[in-house]
Amino acid sequence: MQSEVNIGMIGHVDHGKTSLTRALSGKWTSAHSEELKRGITIRIGYADAIFYKTPKGKGFFYSIKKDAASKVARAVSFLDAPGHETLMTTTIAASSIIDGAVLVIAANEKCPQPQTLEHLMVLDILGIQNVVIVQNKIDLVSREAALANYKQIREFLKGTSAENAPIIPVSANYGTNIDALIEAIEETIPTPKRDVSSTPRMYVTRSFDINKPGTKISELVGGVIGGSLLQGKFHVGDKIELRPGITKKTKDKENIIPIQLEITGLRAGSESVEEVGPGGLVSIETKLDPSLAKGDGLVGNLVGKAGEMPSVLSEFELSFTPLKRSEVLGQPLKLQEPIVLSAGTATTLGVLVKQKGHHLELKLKKGICADESTTLAVCRRINQRWRLAGCGKIIIKK
Repeated sequence: MQSEVNIGMIGHVDHGKTSLTRALSGKWTSAHSEELKRGITIRIGYADAIFYKTPKGKGFFYSIKKDAASKVARAVSFLDAPGHETLMTTTIAASSIIDGAVLVIAANEKCPQPQTLEHLMVLDILGIQNVVIVQNKIDLVSREAALANYKQIREFLKGTSAENAPIIPVSANYGTNIDALIEAIEETIPTPKRDVSSTPRMYVTRSFDINKPGTKISELVGGVIGGSLLQGKFHVGDKIELRPGITKKTKDKENIIPIQLEITGLRAGSESVEEVGPGGLVSIETKLDPSLAKGDGLVGNLVGKAGEMPSVLSEFELSFTPLKRSEVLGQPLKLQEPIVLSAGTATTLGVLVKQKGHHLELKLKKGICADESTTLAVCRRINQRWRLAGCGKIIIKK
């Protein structure tokens, strides 16, 4: 069963996003060796879950467990985004393919923490308004402290897109109130209307070499790419293209070459399928050299039908909307200033070459594949740190 909706799990580092994802899906998403060592999420993790609805009195009881009286409410995909500020671009990448979000705030720390604030800014920039707030770790504080923290959360949300979002107290490690959280998700984050008739577009969020060490050459399988379709459908046997593609080095320079492939298999969750559409996370099996897909090597590419892809842009104009945040206010943009741009799952470095008000002209170190009017997140280097500074829409020169 392909998931119907993508839900981002966001919030400050160590507030319990990965533990909550496990409580909702049964899967621990931090599997990378460095993640396990450091105890934080570094790459985008994801997990699928099926929500069940069981009649209870005049209402319903929601859970991830199936029994004789329960019916499937919905299949969902969770994207577990990093909370650490140095991994902000990864969070922006995750946010580009989500339909709603669960903002996790720990009850045992003052609200807001730095990335609690930044992650909510990302949701505002990308226009994601369907949000559920989780007040996690209630098992670590007294009733009085939990109520005081609740008031802090309510005050923090005033004036934001999540001002009226439900706040669900939860202990992820003990599974407390998970049924109430599922009910809030079902009521707050609807499945959006999908565009299945347009030419397909998919951001690559992960890529893998699934061959085990020592596999015989005759038994090797090609690289696998994972992501979520924004529109359209893919079928087994389709000819697809990845842009910008892969970097090919010569003696004089580096060239980025688009890749054309045939889809040899499709998976939605743990099931093999013949076609996939928007909603939920899917994986595409190919005959690509698996070494190119290893370790998320293809993240940042846009995937579509061969011959129907937008151009790779190395320079463009940007209609820029700055964020009103204290670190950025009073520090105007300067010509030749380096700027980090995030478009979908692609992150690149650009240089400001011309400015007229909030109309910017940029040149990129590495091109991105994007349609006109694509929304980009813009980060600037402020006080020796990269800070989310605003967003913009691409304007392609004619």
